Amino acid sequence: MSNWIAADWPAPAKIVAGTSLRSNDLSGLPLSGDYCWLNQVHGTNIVVAGHFDVPPEADGSINGAPGQVCVVRTADCLPVLICSADGEAFAAVHAGWRGLAAGVIENAIETLHADPADLLVWLGPAISQPAFEVGDEVREAFLVSDPEADGCFAANPRGRWQADLYKLARRRLKAAGIGRIFGGGFCTYRDEERFFSYRRDPECGRLLSIIGTSTP
Repeated sequence: MSNWIAADWPAPAKIVAGTSLRSNDLSGLPLSGDYCWLNQVHGTNIVVAGHFDVPPEADGSINGAPGQVCVVRTADCLPVLICSADGEAFAAVHAGWRGLAAGVIENAIETLHADPADLLVWLGPAISQPAFEVGDEVREAFLVSDPEADGCFAANPRGRWQADLYKLARRRLKAAGIGRIFGGGFCTYRDEERFFSYRRDPECGRLLSIIGTSTP
């Protein structure tokens, strides 16, 4: 599909995972079941995917009943897709800097109740370090719990910092015991043809990152 970036990772064939491009046309995907939509608030809450009359306030979901599709919306923040080696457990996580610093990834891993060493992770399209300028408060939010995260921030001539979301996420994942990490290397801000970017245009749409199981 030309309107879709499939997760490039060694997940089981039954797993369908990746990120939409600007069209958000997912009609060609071989997915069964319902999408679990969330009211994302840049927090750490993770829910079990299911039917909700009102989208729950959460920044990630794990698979629950058969046929549920986990989905997060992003436009510069980092989508993190997680899957067990056998494909029986999976999750989609919205990791902006606030949620990342507060532990949204760690909470998703804990909620999955899976051995971290058995998990695969794919990092979808997010803003790159050269385009992600932040203030001291962002850097300090990470250094409080991980002083060595200093290497994920580069000082710029304006007295601020260029933050590397991908590197920060990889540090968190590795510290949690996950060694098989794939993806990264995108930039939603610079790649206007394929991606939405809130920093480039606050009135933009959102990319959809999903993970589910294929239609039998």
